[in-house]
This record gives sequence, structure tokens and C-alpha cells, in this order.
Amino acid sequence: MAKSDRLLQLMQCLRTFPAPVKAHALSKELGVSLRTIYRDIESLRRSGALIDGEAGYGYTLQEDPALPPMMFSRDEMEALVLGLREVVQVADPVLAKAAENALSKLKASLPERMRAEFEHAVLYAKRFHCRPEISIDIEALRHATRNEQIIEIDYSDVEENRTRRAIQPLAIVFFDRSLVVLAWCELRTAYRSFRIDRIVEMTVTDRSFRPRRVPMLREYLDRLERSSPDN
Repeated sequence: MAKSDRLLQLMQCLRTFPAPVKAHALSKELGVSLRTIYRDIESLRRSGALIDGEAGYGYTLQEDPALPPMMFSRDEMEALVLGLREVVQVADPVLAKAAENALSKLKASLPERMRAEFEHAVLYAKRFHCRPEISIDIEALRHATRNEQIIEIDYSDVEENRTRRAIQPLAIVFFDRSLVVLAWCELRTAYRSFRIDRIVEMTVTDRSFRPRRVPMLREYLDRLERSSPDN
């Protein structure tokens, strides 16, 4: 296999395999030695791909400059447009604006022959109900979740009883009629979900729970899956 073909396949593996991808898995997939994988990773980095990780730990593709939009298939383009339009409909104003900007950038980077298909995609997203009003700074909540910072909240339950809690935010979930933050609640010492529109006040602390967010989220989702009525 030519090196150029192998590098393309390696990039595709990094895009699609669960991260971090072990060098052994890449070696087995491509049928080459571990030494070749290490050399090819360095070649991709020199070409501009931002790949985090090292031998023995695994690799994660952080930025991929080698995938311009014109390489997307028609179905892939439809999926991108639909997903971004859905974000415009359901997200908070900051994230909705980011989705609109992404749509504009995507359109501008397309070759002329694909722009008409982009503008007249057959799939569309539309919501006919409004989500409950959110009073906190949800951009700050996203930032705290990404940075694995503990937040303190005043929370009002369905009966409007308020409690003060410190939580470790794990993920924000977009349900049909509300946004929910999945978290570890230090008051209850258990996983809990909190409707974001019921968070009255929020303070981001300087306390960190890094690097536990990803394994905690995986455990929480696994518990939710096991408790599903379909199981």
C-alpha cells in the first residue's frame, strides 16, 4: 500500500474509532507494524493534523484540516445541514448563533455545484413549541462542564421547593421540551439530572473534579440504559 493511501486510511481510523485509539488497534487495522504507525502519526502531525496522545496511551484527533466540505457525500451534507438547523431551533441563543455561523462557513467553503443542494436541502428542522425560559448563563454552564468545574446552584423542584447544591456537571442533554444537565450531586452523593430552567442561580467555583467527567458520564449513561423500561 502506498504511504499516501495508508495515511488517508489512518486519518479515517482516527476520525471513526473511539478515542483514544491505541497504536496496536491502528496497526492491526492497517496491517502494518507499530513503528510504521508511530512514523505515520508524526507525518500527519507535520501535515497539520492536531493529534493528541502518545505511544502507550492512544491517539485522539483534535483537529482535522484534511477534510474540506467538498469531500462530503450528498447524504452527509444533508445530515450536517439538518443537524445544524436543529441546533438553531433548540439551543440557547449563543449556541444557536454558533450553528448559524457554522452553516454560513460551510456554505462559503463549498464548490459552486454543491451550493444549490446546500441551500435547498430536502430535510429541515422546525419546532412549534417554546422551551421554558432559562435564567442562568448556559454558556458559562457549558464552559464549566468542559473544564470539569464544580458549580453551586439554587434549584427549584416541581413543587417549587428550593435547595442549594454543589454538583459536578457531566453533560447537557437536549430533550424535546427541556434542557437537562446530568451531574453528580454532592448533597445526595448520587447521580442526578437537573432541568436547567429550574436552576434559579448558578455559581461556578474554582473546585475541579478533573479528570473524572468522562468515566463518570459513561457510568451514569450505563445506569440509565440498564434502568430503561425496554431492558
